[in-house]
Amino acid sequence: MERWALVSGLRGDLELYERIQRDLSTQRGVESLFVLGDLIGPERNCDALLERLRQPKRGDLKPDCIYGWWEEQLLAERGYRGDQNAQVLRREHGDDAVDALLKAVDERHLPWLASLQFGFIELDCALIHGSSADIGDRLTNETSPLILLDRLTRLDVNRLFTARSGQQFRLELTGGAIQSHVKDTAGEQQQEQAVPKRSVIGIGQGANFSLYDPATDRLDFITVGDHAATPRRPRLGFA
Repeated sequence: MERWALVSGLRGDLELYERIQRDLSTQRGVESLFVLGDLIGPERNCDALLERLRQPKRGDLKPDCIYGWWEEQLLAERGYRGDQNAQVLRREHGDDAVDALLKAVDERHLPWLASLQFGFIELDCALIHGSSADIGDRLTNETSPLILLDRLTRLDVNRLFTARSGQQFRLELTGGAIQSHVKDTAGEQQQEQAVPKRSVIGIGQGANFSLYDPATDRLDFITVGDHAATPRRPRLGFA
């Protein structure tokens, strides 16, 4: 059994990352660690965590990282996104947050952050910080099924793992069909497109992360505690 660990929202917290690594060493079959963005944040200096992610210690589960919303804001402000800047961050958190973010990350890490991918496609799964539509797209357990289906079909995957909302959830789109009517000069035609069973999964953030077994489709939600990680089977929602 080969399982994936799915983590996000470390926000420069090296101590939290070390606790996650220790917990993963006690979990059977975990062979891949995916860090789905928000490696950095304005709350603390992030350099030590970035160094650890870039140069894992012996015994670490090697992390595969993508960029998230906070990385996008930093790279935009630093000129790595053309003529963009951190407008969304300024609007939501103010100029002080922008200044704090700039101070939290040394410039030597910027080329590496800029080299990170938007997401991963593994087997029939998409691993993304937000969604296939946008890095800041917050999918939750209350998002419309039509929006969820759109985000899945954009990438032609059956499972979409997302981290932006910070929530842990699993929503099942249980199949069925989409009916449409097309009217043109040749008359009116009715079309029906089958929708396979698909899932959108919120992996959590910070001390809350997820373990996934792609062979069995088993998903466990994990909370890092003071002693040992506590697995919880997800409650399924249906859309």
